[in-house]
Amino acid sequence: MTERSEGTAGIRLAERPQPAPAINDVLVEVHASGYVPTEVDWPSTWTDRAGRGRAPSILGHELAGVVTALGYGTTGLTIGQRVFGISDWHRDGTLAEYVAVESRNLAPLPGDVDFSVGASLPISGLTAWQGLFDHGRLTSGQTVLAHGAAGAVGAMVVQLAREAGAYVVGTGRSADRQKVLDFGANEFVDLDGDALEDVGGVDLVFDVIGGRIQERSASLIRPGGTLVTVTGLAGVRPEDGRSIDFVVESVPTQLEQIVQRVRDGRLRTNIGDVASLDDAAAALDPKERRKGKTIIEIRPSRAHRS
Repeated sequence: MTERSEGTAGIRLAERPQPAPAINDVLVEVHASGYVPTEVDWPSTWTDRAGRGRAPSILGHELAGVVTALGYGTTGLTIGQRVFGISDWHRDGTLAEYVAVESRNLAPLPGDVDFSVGASLPISGLTAWQGLFDHGRLTSGQTVLAHGAAGAVGAMVVQLAREAGAYVVGTGRSADRQKVLDFGANEFVDLDGDALEDVGGVDLVFDVIGGRIQERSASLIRPGGTLVTVTGLAGVRPEDGRSIDFVVESVPTQLEQIVQRVRDGRLRTNIGDVASLDDAAAALDPKERRKGKTIIEIRPSRAHRS
């Protein structure tokens, strides 16, 4: 958990009572949890839906684990079932041994998929999926400019866009070039050394950076194209296109399609650091540049990364 007043430096292990599943909840024994470094800046980390403070808060919103109890009225899941998904933004998170989650936010996790792999997929995979297809309306033959393509979300964007028949230009730092190309990008742009404007016209910009990069990218969008971002728009709009800022949602049917792609080799995970719960505070140091999705293994299992 962490205290807001101390920021990320305040992350510490602590004993908390085991949560009880509410109506339509399940109680999940967490085996692995994913972490997004910006969580400490989200208002929902520190308040409930009514705006009341709830610090100290338990971080983490991605999980893979086993259902151990059902709340009143819960249907669709069973005790002992392996699951993965996203917990509610305004409730305590998944960096814990147990978490209560609305059952509608979870999908079955196949038995041949490791818990750490399952925990790496929900936010990264769903953000990429929803940005490309629900909001970006991507179709085969279009060109996608994927920012941060070596990161947890960006690597998913590159792979899903390529599978959909798009031409993908991935961006990052110079050291990311080979990784981005290995994930399937057709081209790579070094944001520190290459001229972004040389990319030419694109149909869809997937932005995870914001700021000046987002502003420059908007001018590259072809008529009818789309700028999709998760960082806020700050007034940026393509001259003859759409701009959309969105918050990812847990959609079990999409989770099932994403994990099936992992199972049959069409989608590779981008797991970076893996740490135990005892070592979580050090592993979540915000000063460290992330190499991919950070995973905290609450109950370590066999090593399985792809």
